[in-house]
Amino acid sequence: MPGYDYKLLERPRRRVLCPLCGKPMREPVRVSTCGHRFCDTCLQEFLSEGVFKCPEDQLPLDYAKIYPDPELEAQVLSLAIRCIHSEEGCRWSGLIKHLQAHLGTCGFNVIPCPNRCSTKLSRRDLPEHVQHGCPKRRVKCEFCASDFTGEAFEGHQGTCPQESVYCENKCGARMMRRLLSQHTLAECPKRTQPCTYCAKEFVFDTIQNHQYQCPRYPVPCPNQCGTPSIAREDVPTHLKESCNTAMLLCPFKEAGCKHRCPKLAMGRHLEETTKAHLGMVCALVSRQRQEILELRRDVEELSVSSDGTLIWKIADYARKLQEAKARSNYEFFSPPFYTHKYGYKLQVSAFLNGNGSGESSHLSVYIRVLPGEYDNLLEWPFSYRVTFSLLDQSDPSLSKPQHITETFHPDPNWKNFQKPGASRSSLDESTLGFGYPKFISHEDIKKRNYVRDNAIFIKASVEIPQKILA
Repeated sequence: MPGYDYKLLERPRRRVLCPLCGKPMREPVRVSTCGHRFCDTCLQEFLSEGVFKCPEDQLPLDYAKIYPDPELEAQVLSLAIRCIHSEEGCRWSGLIKHLQAHLGTCGFNVIPCPNRCSTKLSRRDLPEHVQHGCPKRRVKCEFCASDFTGEAFEGHQGTCPQESVYCENKCGARMMRRLLSQHTLAECPKRTQPCTYCAKEFVFDTIQNHQYQCPRYPVPCPNQCGTPSIAREDVPTHLKESCNTAMLLCPFKEAGCKHRCPKLAMGRHLEETTKAHLGMVCALVSRQRQEILELRRDVEELSVSSDGTLIWKIADYARKLQEAKARSNYEFFSPPFYTHKYGYKLQVSAFLNGNGSGESSHLSVYIRVLPGEYDNLLEWPFSYRVTFSLLDQSDPSLSKPQHITETFHPDPNWKNFQKPGASRSSLDESTLGFGYPKFISHEDIKKRNYVRDNAIFIKASVEIPQKILA
């Protein structure tokens, strides 16, 4: 071991300190050739690295020239130190040579338990451990008088059959633990017991009150139909489906029939009023159809754009173009849109294979005015500038998009810009809108990315004066 690592009362002289570990030398040895001294262990570790030279002056060393130095060892053992447990509270101080004798009585020194329980603790804590904490101590149970080791007694505590305990159900009874099981199963008024009918657990002294509310408790039919017993919770189902004396509403009540009779008589009622029921159902269907139409119109109005701009995506372009080629003057219609809130209702249409002078060679685009919700509040004829655009879908970061754009001012004398009649529909072929039969040729539409991912985008916008919007 290296030198002594103790807390010295005074600073030691340099000659007692090992040059290798810097501590007071333990079992000092002297190199006779040069006179230098070291801890025996420190010098052995130094030489074990294969360097056979004095650590101080680097002169060659000979194992035969290294001797113990009892005189220096006596000086080291006479150095005054504090106890190694001084930080824990021990106030002893004395010579190094007296330390082992002190540790034999030091209250802070760690020693093994005399009962051989594997625990190590300070000498001053030993009595408490031996008396109360040691698992190898001998303990006698105060209830059954049996003798146990401390370790076995911990398992015996809380299980001793002779110990007096209170009932776990808190009924107030107290008895030896060996009698507790019988009491809990058969005698305790607070024991739990399953209901005979619903199998739920209840405290024994409340189960009778539960039966007045138990959903599975058997009761007679309130209509006295003769059924012997019905579970309380099944009574409503019995009255509705099984009880022959229960009063029922006609199954056509939603259609308007107010008839009410016993279940046995319901079949006769249905046979006698078949024609009347059929009339009620037809009237109900008619009302519901009208309501659906009104709701559909309301939904369509809510989904219509109202900012004067429509961007219409025509997907599956290739298939629809072939369909237009197969059917002359085949027209596609956009969703309707409003020029502004409470404004004119418009719709765009397109002939993918052209119309009129553009048939079979161009894309034709038109716009028309549809009957709107607010037509009576607007000025007529419709007279605001309209712009059509076929949008170039090229990547703006690679090249500037080149949209195809046409703009016109409506002719106030043209019939399609007059106030529309209520009967005009978006699919009325007699109301072909105003537009461009030769908006873009089939050849030009292929030159840029007007068709991308098999879709084209047509934009229509209406310029409304700010005073109208305000």
